Amino acid sequence: MKRQPLLALFLAVIAAAGIATARPRKPAPGPSAAPAPSAIPATTASAAASAVAAPSAMPAASGSAAPVAAGSVGGCVETIPSGALRPALTESFPTHGLSGYAATLKVVVTHGRGESVLPHGLELQSESDSAKALKAAGFVLPDQDGGGAARLTPAPADPAHPDKTTTTLELPLVPLPPEPGRHTLVLPPLPVAVARANGEIATVCTKEHTLVVEDATSSTPNAQPKPNPPARAQREEWTWMRQATTYAAIGLVAGVLLAWAIRRWLARPKPVPPPPPPRPPWEVALEKLDEVRHAGLLEVGRFQEYFDRVNDAVRAYLGARYDFDGLESTTDEILKSLKRASIERLALAGVLEFLSECDLVKFANMTPEQNACERALDSAERIVRTTMPLGRMMPQVPTLEVPPTPGDRPGAAPPDERDRREERP
Repeated sequence: MKRQPLLALFLAVIAAAGIATARPRKPAPGPSAAPAPSAIPATTASAAASAVAAPSAMPAASGSAAPVAAGSVGGCVETIPSGALRPALTESFPTHGLSGYAATLKVVVTHGRGESVLPHGLELQSESDSAKALKAAGFVLPDQDGGGAARLTPAPADPAHPDKTTTTLELPLVPLPPEPGRHTLVLPPLPVAVARANGEIATVCTKEHTLVVEDATSSTPNAQPKPNPPARAQREEWTWMRQATTYAAIGLVAGVLLAWAIRRWLARPKPVPPPPPPRPPWEVALEKLDEVRHAGLLEVGRFQEYFDRVNDAVRAYLGARYDFDGLESTTDEILKSLKRASIERLALAGVLEFLSECDLVKFANMTPEQNACERALDSAERIVRTTMPLGRMMPQVPTLEVPPTPGDRPGAAPPDERDRREERP
């Protein structure tokens, strides 16, 4: 519950009591109908009872009986609805206090279960009649936003009395007499509103309380003004330092992240440079043949090795040039591959003659002579230069001359052309 609404309803109840005193009502006999003490002027009690709002402004339950005045206590009028029991009040208020120090009025309200004390809370209005009356009596309500606000504390349920419950109202009041010295202040009766379950409001009044107020220095003989307390160290908020620290931290984090990113970028795997393009097979073949020519194998009589190296160079070249495995292919397989590649007829005849001679040396165990080795090397170089691309042609060399076969005649198509014609469907 908010503190200001709690105080507002308390002052509203005071206003209701003030309005009730202005109406002539016949007090009912009872212990709470005692006349007001003569020590409190009637005008003060009436002024303390006036407020900014009255509980009668709350809508009553339809069909409920009109409230009946039960009595008056020092100008505070109690109203108890017909058929309702009067809530019991147990009050306590200090008899001595110091000027400027809060004295708490503690009221324990015993009421029926389902009823609520000050249902609309309190709200302080410094310009209201009730606040002015309390000020005229020498009391001031402390600021409800501070530590001296009014409090309502409901008590836990009592199993021994299931139909009753209690609520404690604590209202701090600050005595401020108009002049220094000892003063006796009288707190006028204050009304307490209790809302029933059917919406009716019962108003009961507290008792008058007398408070003897002393000055804060009354017990000190020859009291002298005290000097100001020693100065305390003041803490200055360095806004620029906080901002500089924040920006420095952000810059440090950003620098670390940037350095990490640069390091990762520098340590990234470098792309592998592409391998150099493969050398043309004719260059490799001519290089191998040149190595055989200058290896000095003929001078030492290693004709067989000389012939094998020349044969391997030509076979490897033909395989790389026309896309087949020349070293692992037989002579017939090489010729078939060359025919599919549409090699020229003249070059094909030279290849056939060269491979046939190499097969005789390799498989017939024929020992070649030095002249045959030299002719084989020349034939190998001629095959390479004849079959290499035109743009890569070396200086023109004499071509191989193939003797005509018995089936050849002028104007007749080459043998490979006749074979291709026969293979056509």
